[in-house]
Amino acid sequence: MNDKEIVKLFFDRDEAAIKAADEQYKSYLIKIAQNITGSREDAEECVNDALLKAWESIPPQSPELLSAYLGKLTRNLAINRRKLLLTEKRGGGEAESSFEELSKIIKSGENVEQELDRRELAAEISAFLNELPELKQKMFVRRYWYCESVKTIAAEMCLSETHVSVTLHRVREKLRIHLRKRGYNL
Repeated sequence: MNDKEIVKLFFDRDEAAIKAADEQYKSYLIKIAQNITGSREDAEECVNDALLKAWESIPPQSPELLSAYLGKLTRNLAINRRKLLLTEKRGGGEAESSFEELSKIIKSGENVEQELDRRELAAEISAFLNELPELKQKMFVRRYWYCESVKTIAAEMCLSETHVSVTLHRVREKLRIHLRKRGYNL
């Protein structure tokens, strides 16, 4: 079943939409959530919650790329779950490591008034990524969106861990310069 058919099921309020989305994207969504939470059990819970949120938000939302929509819902739920777990000081992981690397460049907003600035910043980061060669884009997204380890990225891209680490460091520095030129005080 393709995305349009699944989204139509959501619009028709047919519960088969949840089953179809689960069958189509479960392993993809589990991977996203597990990279962030570090736990298969927590990841499965995030995926179930994401499917429920999709049910609640489609309609009025009408995602063209259902995998990206579900991925974003899952990622946000996993990040929130991870924050909850961190308050209990249950240790570090790849998610914290990747977030920490980026936090040295980008400070997150503290309140609702900064939402517009956050969106503008996201647009600037997207513009920056679009200027990068494809390999660097993929590394950046895998590390900072999917929270994959440097080791995993290196193995799957047939590169050394050092190469991936150095490349990511250089991309972060270029991002810092790019954002400063655009007026972001970092």
